[in-house]
Amino acid sequence: MPATIQTLISMVIYMAAVILIGVLYAKRANKSSEEYFLGGRSLGPWVTAMSAEASDMSGWLLMGLPGVAYWCGLADAAWTAIGLAIGTYLNWLIVSKRLRRYSVRANNSITLPEFFSNRFREKNKLIMLLSAAFILIFFTVYAASCFVTCGKLFSTLFGMPYQVMMIVGAAFVLLYTLLGGFLAESISDFMQSIVMIVALTAIVIVGLVQAGGIGAVVENAQEIPGFLEFFGLASPTLDANGQQIVTEAGKPLFGEAAPYGLLTICSMLAWGLGYFGMPQVLLRFMAIRREDELKRSRRIAMVWVVISLAVAVFIGIIGRHLFPIEHLTKSAAESIFITMSQSFLPPLLAGFVMAGILAATISSSDSYLLIAASAFSKNIFQSVCKKSATDKQVMMVSRITLLVLALVGMVIALDENSVIFDIVSFAWAGFGATFGPLMLFSLFWKRVNKPGAIAGMVGGAGMVFLWKLVISQIGGIFAIYELLPAFLFSSICIVVVSLLTKAPSKEIEEDFEAVRCGTVTE
Repeated sequence: MPATIQTLISMVIYMAAVILIGVLYAKRANKSSEEYFLGGRSLGPWVTAMSAEASDMSGWLLMGLPGVAYWCGLADAAWTAIGLAIGTYLNWLIVSKRLRRYSVRANNSITLPEFFSNRFREKNKLIMLLSAAFILIFFTVYAASCFVTCGKLFSTLFGMPYQVMMIVGAAFVLLYTLLGGFLAESISDFMQSIVMIVALTAIVIVGLVQAGGIGAVVENAQEIPGFLEFFGLASPTLDANGQQIVTEAGKPLFGEAAPYGLLTICSMLAWGLGYFGMPQVLLRFMAIRREDELKRSRRIAMVWVVISLAVAVFIGIIGRHLFPIEHLTKSAAESIFITMSQSFLPPLLAGFVMAGILAATISSSDSYLLIAASAFSKNIFQSVCKKSATDKQVMMVSRITLLVLALVGMVIALDENSVIFDIVSFAWAGFGATFGPLMLFSLFWKRVNKPGAIAGMVGGAGMVFLWKLVISQIGGIFAIYELLPAFLFSSICIVVVSLLTKAPSKEIEEDFEAVRCGTVTE
């Protein structure tokens, strides 16, 4: 049997299992919008932890992060991974319990915009509208990054045009999300998180064997200026078309190592700040069945995150040794995981490893689409446009929204030269700066008020666009990751505007104290 057919068979088996989960949970999901969007607050600690991390990492973990390590070495990938690990831990440690408790106190909120709106007891729903709009914008970009992953995966595997394969992958994700809702998504994300970490570990072990051991990999990496340094960055030498130049001896050409200073390190570590505003993770905190189970979830999540991130970075380092001239552009470098899987594993097994990429992509894109759809159907359609809307009408609007968002995401993903890491970094910054500071101040500062919340959201989101599109183009110290300055600016906006405007009402302060003292009842 041809290798391609064997790979396809194993992937079809996996995809069928994912669809089956959606079908099994479809009946329960359609009972009510709370079941569809939050699973009835019934997640256990293992599903909460593993689904949160799987939906967070996406295909970026298996393609984007190894691609960065393959292209320019250890520094960027490692400092990003360290920032993400720290951010994950702090988010579970300081945000999860209080958000679970506060979301119940805030009129049993089941979406993030609803929580912010109820937290400030607003009547005109301006916070809800703004937060829902930002979720729609940034999650559409996020979904596009997942569709790019699908397109690259299938086109590499089967030799079909990228655009066709991207549309096929997006259609599968949309079908699955339409079926099962949040609970099906969380259960399948749990399964997918296992597939992802097994796939990563398998490729590292096989890659090390093929490379002749870790010593050979390190020796090769040390020959490239800056490649294996925490305080230096490898600089591929490119031609006029943006491809890395290969010498006559068949070796990729690198220039002198680029400097990697403290500001750049802080910029990469700033990825960790994004977690405080990441809806797909925050919703898991809200959905766990009991607050006291979050400690166990935190431990599970941290073990998964540390292992997965470390292995993903190492795959890129190993890949540069094994396939030094296979991928000559930054975009192509993101396929190194696929190349290693196809080269060293039997086709049937390679198919299941490829399913790891599909798992990562599905686990994220279904979360993005579902949260964005809920933002529109629950927080705009039902809360503002038609307050008398029934659950059935809300869910119908949600599914229409899913279709529209998927179509927009496909349009964004049409460019086959898109770099997954770059798309994800922008959307990550958007969420981190728009919602991260507001989430922290909402949970831990009694004096924050509605004007401060609005200023923080608008200021954070606006600064992400301004820094990315204008200020960073100046270069030098301004070329840092936009999340860091935008997060700081949003925080300043919240504090200054809150202090200059009227203090929160007595009812809002009573809510805050009840949550702080732990007197909230389910």
